[in-house]
Amino acid sequence: MCNLELVTRHHSAGSSAPRHPPCPGAGVQKHPVPRQNTPQRRVAVRGARNRVPGAPGVALAPLSGQPGLGGPGEAPPARRREGGKRRPRGRPPPLPAPGRPPSDNAPGPRAAARGISSELSRRLTRDRVRRKRKPGSGAAAGAVSLLKGSALLLLGCLLARCCGAAGGGPRRGGARWAAGARRGALERFHERQLRVSPHVLGHSKAHVGRVVAELVRAAKAQGLQPGPLALSLRGDFVRIGSAYEQHKVRSPDCFDILVPLRLPPHLEPQPRCAPGLGPRGAFVCGLRARDGWSRRCRPFAEGFCVELQGRSHLSSGLVLRWFQGHLQRCLGAVRYRLQERCRISLSACPGHPPTLHILPCSDYVCCHISMAVRLIPAIPLGDALYLTALPPQSPPGPPAPEALWGLNASRQEQRLLGWLKEQAPASSCHLKCLQILKGLRDLRGQGLEEPFCSQWGRVLSSYVLKTALFSVLLQGPLEAWDERFLVERLEDLVLYLRDCLRKQVLMDFFLGNTSIPEAVALPRFLKEATPVNLLAAFDGPTLDLVAFQLISTWIQAPHIIRMYSNPRYLRPVPTPCRHIAEAKQEPLAE
Repeated sequence: MCNLELVTRHHSAGSSAPRHPPCPGAGVQKHPVPRQNTPQRRVAVRGARNRVPGAPGVALAPLSGQPGLGGPGEAPPARRREGGKRRPRGRPPPLPAPGRPPSDNAPGPRAAARGISSELSRRLTRDRVRRKRKPGSGAAAGAVSLLKGSALLLLGCLLARCCGAAGGGPRRGGARWAAGARRGALERFHERQLRVSPHVLGHSKAHVGRVVAELVRAAKAQGLQPGPLALSLRGDFVRIGSAYEQHKVRSPDCFDILVPLRLPPHLEPQPRCAPGLGPRGAFVCGLRARDGWSRRCRPFAEGFCVELQGRSHLSSGLVLRWFQGHLQRCLGAVRYRLQERCRISLSACPGHPPTLHILPCSDYVCCHISMAVRLIPAIPLGDALYLTALPPQSPPGPPAPEALWGLNASRQEQRLLGWLKEQAPASSCHLKCLQILKGLRDLRGQGLEEPFCSQWGRVLSSYVLKTALFSVLLQGPLEAWDERFLVERLEDLVLYLRDCLRKQVLMDFFLGNTSIPEAVALPRFLKEATPVNLLAAFDGPTLDLVAFQLISTWIQAPHIIRMYSNPRYLRPVPTPCRHIAEAKQEPLAE
């Protein structure tokens, strides 16, 4: 007879009596005798399993139902074997021991600060447990202990902050956070200080167009009267500049207008480059008579031409002086007709085009902005190209002949910008990049001293910045100029300018450039012209210093923007338009 009953009885009673061997043929497998499963043992085992190393008396809640964390019924994670074998799928990598850093990373200041915080928490918990065990202790001891713990916790927080400020370790996503902060600063700078209100700009352009049209019409009518001079206005005007190219910054108070002139019917302009006579890119304008140079051309030649290299050339200085006087004579009649709309005046400086000042009346124009319009006389050459008078050299150099002219290709620039707008994404940021770069240039100029401040503005002129933008735009895919990549494209533009300044070479975009898209039609003589370096007039040390300041400005852009974001540097908010208020009050049409 088998002793199965005795074995079962001993197991159920939990006794430590020796195990009886089973009867032969019973089919019972050998297994170790289970230990006593008393309530005291279960509590002790659970406490030992969940206790934090080095923290007696503090136990954690058992982790159950979470894979890979030692829950009940789950085998411990398998370690990676030597020899390059992979860990079996479905099992996470082994976790490091709690409270210890990974073996391949040394603990840094942040880890030390976290350790101090955990140690303070452990001590507070231990004091709380001790107070529970000693109900007779007074409230004063508990308050003192709590005060000590709070002081230690505050010290740990200060230590963690100091370690973070001293570069204790890179934060997660630190580079991404810095890029986001830079983009936010640039976006706010563009929105608050650079972006011009489309409503105000539209009203200003419309008012300027009406006033200039009245003045040109009156000047054309007076020029048709018989007189000794056969130079007159053609009767139209051309809007140029940033205000009409959608990259104007700050307030809409300055405009540039080309006023084409008409030569006598029997004369035709013949432009050609003038190397050695002035700055690179200067032209001289010869005149050719259709039926031969006769006595009837002498009055015009004596009034507007000068001798240069044995030939008669059209003088830009004489044409400019005649243009100023002609507009001044016509201003009286125009001022009388426009007295209900605005008050206008004309100012002229020697060697510069005249400037028309417009002060709108409060009961006519909703946006009360005083505007200045620079009226530039121009000799038309065909294909929307014009010759304009060169500005005086700055700093003053040897006097240039009055026969020199500059080539104006503003209409080609507007065509190129229109073509780029069609080819680029709808949310392209190339014009915003140009506005931000001009704004940073102006802000940096406020902190520079003379004479470098003037050189900084002349080297990084608006035309130079626009030329650099055209060059960078045609180098890569236009899809990369999406609004999302504003900071990256701005940085590319700054680095391209830095390289040009170091090499002291930035070629004019339209003179002698054969890589212009076919959509922008250029005349033959413009493509075959000698390339012009826009930085040839500046010496090497000046360009190197400008390059250094440009990179410094880009790196410190958020700091410079904050420095000059004081309300006194911000433009005033324009007066609300009365037309908008009237439109809101009008009932909707049924």
